[in-house]
Amino acid sequence: MRVGIVGAGVAGLATAKVLRQAGHDVIVYDKAPDVGGVWSRTRRYPGLTTQSPKAQYSLSDFPMPRDYPEWPTGEQIQAYLASYASHFGLDPVLRLSTEVTSAEPVPDGGWAVTAAGATEHVDKLVVANGVFCEPAMPRYPGEAEFTAAGGQVLAGTELHDAQQARGKHVLVVGYGKSACDVTVPISEVAASTDVIARHLLWKVPRRIGGFVNFKMLLLTRMGEALFRYLRPRGVEKFLHGPANGVRGRMVNSIGTASVRQFGLKRLALVPPGQMEDIVRGAIGLATEGFFEGVEAGSILVHPGRTIARLLADGDQPAAELDDGTRFPADLIVCATGFTQGVPFLPASVTARLLDERGNFMLYRQIRPVSVADLYFNGYNSSFFSPLNAEMAAVWIAADVAGAVALPDPQAMRRQVADQLAFMDDATDTHHCRGGKIIPFSLHNVDEVLGDLHVNISAAVRASHWLVPVDPAAYRRVTPAVLGRLPRDDFVGVSAVAAAPEPVPGPAPSA
Repeated sequence: MRVGIVGAGVAGLATAKVLRQAGHDVIVYDKAPDVGGVWSRTRRYPGLTTQSPKAQYSLSDFPMPRDYPEWPTGEQIQAYLASYASHFGLDPVLRLSTEVTSAEPVPDGGWAVTAAGATEHVDKLVVANGVFCEPAMPRYPGEAEFTAAGGQVLAGTELHDAQQARGKHVLVVGYGKSACDVTVPISEVAASTDVIARHLLWKVPRRIGGFVNFKMLLLTRMGEALFRYLRPRGVEKFLHGPANGVRGRMVNSIGTASVRQFGLKRLALVPPGQMEDIVRGAIGLATEGFFEGVEAGSILVHPGRTIARLLADGDQPAAELDDGTRFPADLIVCATGFTQGVPFLPASVTARLLDERGNFMLYRQIRPVSVADLYFNGYNSSFFSPLNAEMAAVWIAADVAGAVALPDPQAMRRQVADQLAFMDDATDTHHCRGGKIIPFSLHNVDEVLGDLHVNISAAVRASHWLVPVDPAAYRRVTPAVLGRLPRDDFVGVSAVAAAPEPVPGPAPSA
């Protein structure tokens, strides 16, 4: 079949690689001039690094270079993904600097995709533009007056070089990982750097107590099990039942360590609640140098505040906070999150994709319940985003071949609705319109592979309770599943065998 893929980030590239291995003709569109999605040079901001260590952010069959640091930079990740594309022969199918402007369903099946003024037919369409595709930009009263005085408002992804802030009075809006990451290099060159933080968020130290890598605690199956899931299993039932008190203390001890390690009481930056509440906002890794900058006075954080308006104070651009405080502000950098959208799809299709609140109704975060020949990948943002995207790509290949035994549409819709309702409660609706699965990344992997009746060995999964999950352990899943699929005739294919098939894999590395 001919498959169009919108997006050349991690999810788009993984999908293209797997579908090509399954024998399909693939086209990958991306409006950026390079692969990488959020890691593209057109979107990278200074200070950008991965949130997960390099081993956990790797694709299963393509490890990162040994000389990469534990938390690679944005530039390094883009280079890694470009190497992945070349290694698996994807370069000829990439159409970079090519924006998809519309994708219309065709009555007889498939999609008419229009990009760069030309329209072509594909049998299946995969949306892989990501849940971080467009910055969510606030609008402030007085912005025209502020701009006329020489002030500038940028999204974090529009600041590509810290030198853009040299000698300026800068306000960074936000307190998530992106905001803190970009603040540190800005503070090294700016005249002043103020962070406007509407809400304080818990930050996980990269090395808890200065020496224990956070992946040893949170990037394991045990770490994920510390947060209650919709369908708890085995040990999880015990942790959230008789051992609930111990479980809570385990999670919150990380918060205690964070307060002590960063001196948050002294800095008056202790977030409300406990570390256990981290899932209700954003699980953010602490940025190296951020709290040190606050301690040194090069970074000033204003918790519980928002910008009320922008103005010209005399002939100088300025900002006024909701408590009346005014700051000189030559540059405002908004690291205020992203919107999730599919502007190239017609409204009639979008209406069938979303629930009444605008959440994406995707079975397994992949398949719309009521739109044919359409898939999503990358709408499963997690600590293990490459692994989740890769396993979703295998699921797509199997479903295209008719080899996934799906529930009936009503049951699928009910299951998706239940999952969204659970995530509403678990994350206080902070789940990117259904596209973020943190901290339940591995549950998603298990469910996706469960549909395919394949998984890595029970022994390796058991080891992942105590050591960080190693995506390399899943490297044989793709060939195992694809080896069972037909290559030419997709009609009348029965579902894959009902008995789970363990896939041998390497012992995971720490």
